[in-house]
Amino acid sequence: MKFRAHETFHIRKGWLNKGLYNVIQEPGVFLGDAGNPMDVMGIGSNMVKSLRYWLQAAGLTEEPNHGKRTQTLTELGQIIYDNDPFFEEIGSLWLVHYMIASNEEDATAWYLFFNEFDQTEFTEEDFYSRLRKYVKMIDPEKIPADRAIYEDFRCVMGTYVKRTRSNGDKSDPEDNMECPLTELGLIDIVSGSAKNKYYRKINPKIENIPELIALAIIIKTAEGKNEIKISSILSDKNSLGKTLNLDTITLINLLYKLDNLGYLKVVRTAGLDIIKLSTDMSFTDCVRKYYEELNA
Repeated sequence: MKFRAHETFHIRKGWLNKGLYNVIQEPGVFLGDAGNPMDVMGIGSNMVKSLRYWLQAAGLTEEPNHGKRTQTLTELGQIIYDNDPFFEEIGSLWLVHYMIASNEEDATAWYLFFNEFDQTEFTEEDFYSRLRKYVKMIDPEKIPADRAIYEDFRCVMGTYVKRTRSNGDKSDPEDNMECPLTELGLIDIVSGSAKNKYYRKINPKIENIPELIALAIIIKTAEGKNEIKISSILSDKNSLGKTLNLDTITLINLLYKLDNLGYLKVVRTAGLDIIKLSTDMSFTDCVRKYYEELNA
């Protein structure tokens, strides 16, 4: 489990492109092999550490466990960089979100928020209590300091809540401090004062979820199975439903869209409530096809 590895910085606009480009140019860029990384990337020292972390937490780069800690692009990172290097497509943002939200080891607060924290409306204190309880059940000796929990919460909110919502009219919507994942519309502020906000998980609009990205996530969590319970797709840890805040109606409608495209069959008769996959594509096959169709 990791807490506060982000150095209090959420992903900012342009960061992922900046990171991937420089890793391609020099795998040891974060170690100074291309010169001072702050000068190379034009960001401060703590931001350099944060970007290095986010590239890995989002499954875009990887580092060896031993030897020189250079970074290389993962297969997913390379596919996205080749097709959407500036992360302008909504499918790219969903992929980054999913990889973070399902990364229990490196992005523990994000994993917990989407997979273990079931409150639809909540406060900072609600999240604090749930995270402490979660860590205590797994390993009581790894409960993070209070400050780390609160900073993780604020970073999670900064990842998905637009700054114009958090700060009223004080923020420019074009400010590069905005996280690109705010475009997904997963969290909003309900009410409350600046120091005691109430937040709400939002069910995203179905038209903003590309079918092939949804299929990729279903296939990844199916782990080779061709028949999957719809309840599992809705409620299992790291599932499409959990990580994308989907309610039952939205999920069913999305599954029928995939059914109409021939990728799976929805079976809701004879006491069954399952899907049967009609494709042998892998997670990365679906991602590649998504970009192929965009570029067609």
